[in-house]
Amino acid sequence: MKIVLAYSGGLDTSVAIAWLRERYNAKVIAYCADLGQGEDLEAVREKALRTGAVRAYVEDLREEFVRDYIFPMLRANAVYEGTYLLGTSIARPLIAKRQIEIAMKEGAEAVSHGATGKGNDQVRFELSYYALKPDIQVIAPWREWPFDSRESLIDYAKEKGIDVPVTKEKPYSTDQNIFHISYEGGVLEDPWAGPPDDMFTMTVPPERAPDRPAVIEIGYEEGNPVTINGERLSPFEMLSLLNRIAGENGIGRIDIVENRFVGMKSRGVYETPGGTVLQVAHRALESITLDREVFHLKDSLIVRYAECIYYGFWFSPEREMLQKMIDSTQENVTGTVRLKLYKGNCIVTGRKSPHSLYSPELATFEADAVYDQKDAEGFIKLNALRLKVRRLTGEGG
Repeated sequence: MKIVLAYSGGLDTSVAIAWLRERYNAKVIAYCADLGQGEDLEAVREKALRTGAVRAYVEDLREEFVRDYIFPMLRANAVYEGTYLLGTSIARPLIAKRQIEIAMKEGAEAVSHGATGKGNDQVRFELSYYALKPDIQVIAPWREWPFDSRESLIDYAKEKGIDVPVTKEKPYSTDQNIFHISYEGGVLEDPWAGPPDDMFTMTVPPERAPDRPAVIEIGYEEGNPVTINGERLSPFEMLSLLNRIAGENGIGRIDIVENRFVGMKSRGVYETPGGTVLQVAHRALESITLDREVFHLKDSLIVRYAECIYYGFWFSPEREMLQKMIDSTQENVTGTVRLKLYKGNCIVTGRKSPHSLYSPELATFEADAVYDQKDAEGFIKLNALRLKVRRLTGEGG
């Protein structure tokens, strides 16, 4: 039996290689996706082989991740429960997609992952697997093996000669890619406890950010950011540069308690510096390029679209339908947004577009020959009619 394992090089997936070999008498093929997490992935490959994998893939998916997953999500202005920009959620479908492709190439009967039975990631991985290859066998070690703690995993690793670095365990768990880093568990499980001051890695504390604001201009074409201060960049380069600039100015930290798909509440702390700037900039450009009713209708779809990503339904007909509708609104979302980044704040100071619907002639408070203010009287009376009727008939209390 061949199994393709989504492998990170950490304790869980390293133990999984040995356990899968023992439990299923399997040949384990390790697969690690480079999504811009900044790790030494060649070392991860070597560790997988040293731990018992028959083959190890390390795939550079950074440009594809930003172009085909993050940018479509940003075109939708997706945000879960009003705050979370979905940095972990959006990575899972791409990891799963490439994992299935490798499984088909290798003739593997099964795929596996290291997600626990309490989290969202098991759902996201497995829904994606089944959507892409309905007959694939899925093995989730955390739902099968006898280990119930980090200590029991370490004991097994030592028994099997698996390299376990003897370092002080962080009092929380992290997940990082080019879009964000998340912190969960450990000391963060108490929603009243503040995060440790030395925890953050992508952003400086806002109070220690520069005293002078950074002013940048982001150019867009059909809803996608393409330039910073006039310089054209690839999707990955764009996000990398924005992460640095926004991070230096303390932008992108959030601390939330979210509702997991599996039914429990979970406290998470996130850093999403560049993504926060792109979210603000995109909405600013849409404010002058989208018709009012299109703008409002699109906004009403944010919750549903975000749930598709958070719950693991990226490869679903409803997400694909929503994406087509959203993308059809982006044809004229072309132009430039100017922003001031200052001590944790991302402030829009200008927006322009060749397709702008903003009319100074209509908006002016000065005399104009376009809008007859007397017309507003009839408009107001027509809209007041049902309110008058309700009061006159006694229905309004």
